[in-house]
Amino acid sequence: MRVSPTSAVAVVATMLLAVLARAPGQEKKIKRADLPPAVEKAVVEQTQEATIRSFSQEKEKGQTFYEAELMVNGHSKDILMDADGAVVEVEEQLATESLPLAVRAGLQAQAGNGTLVKVETLTKKGKLVAYEAQVLTKCKKSEVQVGPNGKPLGHEE
Repeated sequence: MRVSPTSAVAVVATMLLAVLARAPGQEKKIKRADLPPAVEKAVVEQTQEATIRSFSQEKEKGQTFYEAELMVNGHSKDILMDADGAVVEVEEQLATESLPLAVRAGLQAQAGNGTLVKVETLTKKGKLVAYEAQVLTKCKKSEVQVGPNGKPLGHEE
């Protein structure tokens, strides 16, 4: 039996979509009522003065994490917690003009001719580990990171 090239492409595409749907680290939106009690308690503590936009759950390396997407004083803030409610990571938007000069220069050097669109601090376990920027270059979006000192990182945070 011969399989047409179109059918073969359709089969491969279907298989690829099935694999991607089960890929680790994928988020799924959830309701606040679906949060475990420890995470709910952390959300109450962490969302003072914030507007909650959404919640999501993701699994990475067999561990479940919960993310609260917030708006605080007009900027975005995402808080990632483990199932015990411990804050693992915080991404918080900053105005580009409020960045330290070395950080702004480092991000722009990484972005090349691209425009820095959105800049966030990346804090893990209470420690600032990187600045991250979304970059727009000829209608293509990408991300760049630098360390707290504005220098390139040896690895992505």
